[in-house]
Amino acid sequence: MAEPVAHPVTVAIERRIDPSRTAEATSWMQAGTDLAAGFEGFLGSGWVRAGESSDLWYMLYRFRDLPTLEGWEDSPQRAWWLDSGRAFAREVKVERRTGIEGWFDAPFATTVETRGPAAPATGPIQQPIPPAPPRYKQAVTIWLGFFPTNLLASWLLGYVPGFAEWPLIARVLLSTVLLTPVMTYAVLPAVTRLLRPWLQRAR
Repeated sequence: MAEPVAHPVTVAIERRIDPSRTAEATSWMQAGTDLAAGFEGFLGSGWVRAGESSDLWYMLYRFRDLPTLEGWEDSPQRAWWLDSGRAFAREVKVERRTGIEGWFDAPFATTVETRGPAAPATGPIQQPIPPAPPRYKQAVTIWLGFFPTNLLASWLLGYVPGFAEWPLIARVLLSTVLLTPVMTYAVLPAVTRLLRPWLQRAR
């Protein structure tokens, strides 16, 4: 019997942060990212603020599959980290997304948990939401973001003295290190929002 295919799981969390404790919250969010990075199956994470004057902060992390995700979420390290931020951070919403659609925005979420100001999670709430867009639409979306981004990066890197003489593996390594976070946190979300009507339309 074939082994079941592991589906990466992305978790997106919205938190309300006490505006008077921004410096503490910044260090706290980074500490959570660093802790998660030490766990098996960790594929990446990051966080952003909704705006300079907003108290809404977003955190995103991704694991290889559900068992490795639960290894992090059930760990004493995460429990300690969450407890250390209770004085200034409050979870508002948690979304789990599977597969490549995990990188698309919330309309394609599969599970939503809502938390109150001081109450624990009420548990998963199954939402009557649209299915993830077809794979070909996901592929088109990623290509539309990656092609111009890669083209621009290649043009700019051409101005780096001696870059063209670097070994191929070094050039590819540098470009992917630079482009991966740009694609993940800026380009892909923007292209997804732009194409949302088409992505949500049936086939």
